[in-house]
Amino acid sequence: MSLFKARDWWSTVLGEKEEFDQGCLCLADVDNTGNGQDKIIVGSFMGYLRIFNPHPVKTGDGAQAEDLLLEVHLQDPILQVEVGKFVSGTEMLHLAVLHSRKLCVYSVSGTLGNVEHGNQYQIKLMYEHNLQRTACNMTYGSFGGVKGRDLICIQSMDGILMVFEQESYAFGRFLPGSLLPGPLAYSSRTDSFITVSSCRHVESYKYQVLAFATDADKRQETEQQKLGSGKRLVVDWTLNIGEQALDISIMSFNQSASSVFVLGERNFFCLKDNGQIQFMKKLDYSPSCFLPYCSVSEGTVNTLIGNHHCMLHVFQDVTLKWATQLPHVPVAVRVGSLHDLKGVIVTLSDDGHLQCSYLGTDPSLFQAPKVESRELNYDALDIELKELQKIIRDVNKSQGVWPVTEREDDLKISVLVSPNLDSVSQAPDAEVGTDLVPSVTVKVALQTRVAVQGAKLSVYVPLPLVLSCDRFTFELMAPETTRTVAFSVYLKGSFVPPELEGSAVVSYSRPTGIPRVSQCKFRLPLKLVCLPGQPSKIASHKLTVDTNKSPVSLLSLFPGFANQSEDDQVNVMGFRFLGGSQVTLLASKTSQRYRIQSEQFEDLWLITNELIIRLQDYFEKQGIKDFTCSFSGSMPLQEYFELIDHHFELRLNGEKLEELLSERAVQFRAIQRRLLTRFKDKTPAPLQHLDTLLDGTYKQIIALADAIEENQDSLFQSLTRLKSATHLMILLIGLWQKLSADQVAILEAAFLPLQQDTQELGWEETVDAAVSYLLKTCLSKSSKEQALNLGSQLTKPKDTGRLKKHITLLCDRLAKGGRLCLSADTAAPPTMVMPGGCAPIPESDLEERAVEQDSAELFTSHQHLVAETPVPEVSPLQGISE
Repeated sequence: MSLFKARDWWSTVLGEKEEFDQGCLCLADVDNTGNGQDKIIVGSFMGYLRIFNPHPVKTGDGAQAEDLLLEVHLQDPILQVEVGKFVSGTEMLHLAVLHSRKLCVYSVSGTLGNVEHGNQYQIKLMYEHNLQRTACNMTYGSFGGVKGRDLICIQSMDGILMVFEQESYAFGRFLPGSLLPGPLAYSSRTDSFITVSSCRHVESYKYQVLAFATDADKRQETEQQKLGSGKRLVVDWTLNIGEQALDISIMSFNQSASSVFVLGERNFFCLKDNGQIQFMKKLDYSPSCFLPYCSVSEGTVNTLIGNHHCMLHVFQDVTLKWATQLPHVPVAVRVGSLHDLKGVIVTLSDDGHLQCSYLGTDPSLFQAPKVESRELNYDALDIELKELQKIIRDVNKSQGVWPVTEREDDLKISVLVSPNLDSVSQAPDAEVGTDLVPSVTVKVALQTRVAVQGAKLSVYVPLPLVLSCDRFTFELMAPETTRTVAFSVYLKGSFVPPELEGSAVVSYSRPTGIPRVSQCKFRLPLKLVCLPGQPSKIASHKLTVDTNKSPVSLLSLFPGFANQSEDDQVNVMGFRFLGGSQVTLLASKTSQRYRIQSEQFEDLWLITNELIIRLQDYFEKQGIKDFTCSFSGSMPLQEYFELIDHHFELRLNGEKLEELLSERAVQFRAIQRRLLTRFKDKTPAPLQHLDTLLDGTYKQIIALADAIEENQDSLFQSLTRLKSATHLMILLIGLWQKLSADQVAILEAAFLPLQQDTQELGWEETVDAAVSYLLKTCLSKSSKEQALNLGSQLTKPKDTGRLKKHITLLCDRLAKGGRLCLSADTAAPPTMVMPGGCAPIPESDLEERAVEQDSAELFTSHQHLVAETPVPEVSPLQGISE
C-alpha cells in the first residue's frame, strides 16, 4: 500500500560493487550558488566522489545524465565528506574529504556551458594535510568561538583528536582510556567535543581543556616532562548508556539550549548539554542511522530513524508519528531542499542505492463497482438454514468435529542398534580399571516422502555414555530417498549411566518453509556397560519382585550373561558393571518371585528394569497378555535418603570451596596491588615478605581450583547415582500401588527434572517444589489445602529434612488410597475419604513438628514390617526358599 511506503521522487544506483557508510553522504550548496538549493555529495570507499543535482521530469524518474554534476576518482578510500568554511580569507563553502591518511579541502565551481550539454563543474585542491595516524571520522565547527570560519577535528583509530585550523595543524590530544574510536560531534553552545568511548560512556571534553592539555606528541616523555608540558586532560561530564553508540548529533534550538542525541544499538537517547538524560526511547528493532531535525511544534524535536528492516520511522520526541517502507536498508539519511522542494529525505544504502523521497499518499482512483441488488427468497433461506443445523447436530454427536485421518510424515526416522558389540572397540580410552570398554554401532536411517531442506540430526545418550559423533547435517534430500548414518556408543567413566535409553531427533523444513521435528527413541544393550560376573551370596541391599506366572529360566532371559562354569544353574546369575560393582539375580524354584541384590542400592536399577522388560517381552512372545509384576516389600526410603544427603552435602561443599576461592582471589589481587605500588615507588623499599605471601596465595588458589573440579566430578557422579535410585524408586512405587502409565509419567516429571543441576538451582529444591505441588493438588486431604499457594521462588534449602518429609508423606498418601492426576476436575474430590486420613503439608512450626512425628512413625512401621517378614538366607545354588 502507498500509505506506508516512501514516495520515490528521484533515485539512482552508484557504481558497481562499491561500499558506503554513514559519513559518505552530505547535502549542501557546495558550489555557492546562493539560491538555497542543496547538492548531494557522495563519497565511496572505492575513492569515487560524486555530486548530484536532481531534476526529475516527473516523480519517480531515475537519474538523468545532467543530474550528475561531477564524478572524480580520488584513488584513496573516502571515509567522510563535509561542507563548511574551511579556507582562510573567505566565507565561501568548501568541501572537506577525509581519507584514511589524508585530509583534502576542495573548492567546487561551475562554468556556464555554451552547448546543450549544460554547465561544467570541476574541483580544485585548496590544501591537504597528510596524517601521521589512521583516521576514523571527523567533525567541524567554530572551535573556541571563532567567527566566520570552521575548524576541523579528526579522530584517529587509536583515540587521538587532531585539530586543524584550516591550512595549519593546531594540536593533537589523546583521549584518556581510549580503546576503540566512537562517533564524534561538536556542540557550539558549550564549545565541547562529545563522543562515546569503548566503555559505553558518553563523554564531553571542553575545547579549552583540550587546547591547554598535554600534547599527544610528548606522551612518551618522562613523568617530570609531562608535568611541565601542560595540564592533564579531564572530562567535562560523562554518562553511562550501557551500549555502544552508532551515531551522535547535536541540535541547538537557540543560544540558551541545545540537546545531544545519541543512537545506541537498542535505545535512542536525548541528553541535555550538561549530560543529564532528557528522555530515552527503547527501540524494538536494530537501527542503522538517524537524523534529528527541528519540529514545527515548539519545544519538540523530530527524529528520522532507519533500521535494518528497510523501515524509516519518524519520532516526535518519544512518540512515533509515521512509519514508511524503504526499498533498501539506509546507512545514512539527510534532509534538504532540492529543486524548489523543501524537506526531501535523502537515503543511502551500503551498496550504493541513493534515493530522494517524501512522505505522503497518492489519491486512490479506484471505485468499487455497484453490486447488483436482488430480492431475497426467505423460504429457501429457512430451508437451507435447517439443513445446515441438522448437519452441525450430526457432527457434534460424533466423536470429533474433524474426521480423524492418519497423516503420513514427510520424514521418517528409524534407529537400528547392532545386536553384537564392535569387534574393535571405538572407545579412545579402551580400559576402565582392568576391564576393556566395549562399543556398539548404531545406525540411523532417514527416509523422506517429499523434498526436505536443512535436515539436522541430533543424537542423545545419557552420560557417562558418549557418542563418536552426535550431530549430522543434510543440506538437501530429494523425495523418496534414504540417508543412513552410523556412529558408535561407549562408556566413558567408571560409573553406571542412569538409563540405557537414547533418542534421535531430526529437525527439518518442508518445501513450503514450515519447520518440523521427528523423534525416535532406542535402547542400548545391557552388555555395553555390564559383564558376566560371579553370583554373590551376601549383599547389603535386596529387592524381591513378585509375578503372576511361573519363573523363567534366567539363561533364556539373559543368554549373553551365562557363566560357562555354571551352565546347569538356571535360577541364579551374576552381573558385573564396568568399574567393579556386582549385582546378583536369583529366581525362585517354588514361587513366582525374583530377587535382585547388590552392595550398592543404585546398582539394582538397571538389572531390575532389564529383568521386567525381558519378562514382558518373553511372555508377549508366548502369547500371554495378562502377565503382571508387583512389589510387596517396604519402600527403601532410608537408602534413598542417604543418596540425597550425599548429593546435597557435595553441593554444600562446592559452595564452601567457591567462597574460599573468591576470598583467596580477592587476597591475591590485593597483594598484587601492593607489590605494584612498591615496584613503582621511586625510592626502593623492602617487600616485607609480600612475594612469599603472593606465592602462597597462588598455590592455595590452584589447590582450591583443583578441589572444585574434583568436587564437580564427584557431584556429577552422585547425581547420576541419585537418578538411578530415583528411577528405581519410581519403578517400585508403580509396582507397589499398580500405577498406570500416566501416573508413572507424573512421578517421573516430578522426581526427574529436565534442567541442569547447578549451585543456584539444584535437584533438591526442584523436586521439593514438584512434590509439594502434588501433595497440595491431587494428593491433598481437602479443598482447603488445595487453596494454599506455593512459593513462586525456588531457593537452596539449608538441609534435606523438608524434602525427605514430603517424599515420605507422598508414599504415605499413595498407600492410603491417593491417586496421581493433573486434571483439576478429578484431583482430590471433596467426597474422597482416604483410609486412615492424610496429614496436610505443614505450613507452620507446629505442623512441621507434627509431620516429623508422623514421619518417625512411618519409618518405625517400615522397620517393623521388615523385621516381621524376614527373608531367609538363601544359597545361590538352592534359589529362594519359601
